[in-house]
Amino acid sequence: MPIPLLAPDDVTTPFPDVGRALEEPNGLLMAGGALAPERLLRAYRGGIFPWYSEGEPVLWWSPDPRCVLRPEKLRVTRSLRRSLRNRGFEIRRDTAFEAVVTACAEPRRDAAGTWIVPEMASAYLRLFELGYAHSIECWLDGGLAGGLYGVRLGRMFFGESMFSRVADASKVALADLCHNSGVALIDCQITSAHLLRLGAEEISRAHFLQLLEDYLSEPCTWSS
Repeated sequence: MPIPLLAPDDVTTPFPDVGRALEEPNGLLMAGGALAPERLLRAYRGGIFPWYSEGEPVLWWSPDPRCVLRPEKLRVTRSLRRSLRNRGFEIRRDTAFEAVVTACAEPRRDAAGTWIVPEMASAYLRLFELGYAHSIECWLDGGLAGGLYGVRLGRMFFGESMFSRVADASKVALADLCHNSGVALIDCQITSAHLLRLGAEEISRAHFLQLLEDYLSEPCTWSS
């Protein structure tokens, strides 16, 4: 089944029903279009997210199953518990959003490139300026040690990426998101062994869409 193709500046054409997403590659729904704020927000509200590499058109995904983390199920290991208590980390929110995105885009040892291309970074900076995207930052001795960023709508947090320069720093930021934000569900999007070790799980797309509908309209206690 071919996927719809959109012009790069298209922001008005609606997304197709997620049931039309391909099984291989899992969840690919559409290609092209723009990363304008209105399209990004419409995508998240419909259980869709962008993910692509340099030289590709914008690719839109809604995989089945979906990887999510319920905040109460975050796995706090003995090592992480020690880091939370004794390492002297300071948590800040939304004070260095662009720096967090830049750090997340840096090459990883286990990856050839990054999906956080300049166009993607600019799009999320615009969402941050509009109050929809957020960063949770872990600071140590005055330096940015780790953190994460994503999009919050209602009590949903759509996680985009995280990084660490100091052991456990990104996990400390994640623990703050889970325990101190009022978020009900974190969308992890793509399953990885690392996320599963942290307590994430896979649920069906249908279940995810139902939870999404439930939580989008609920107020959140988030504060920067």
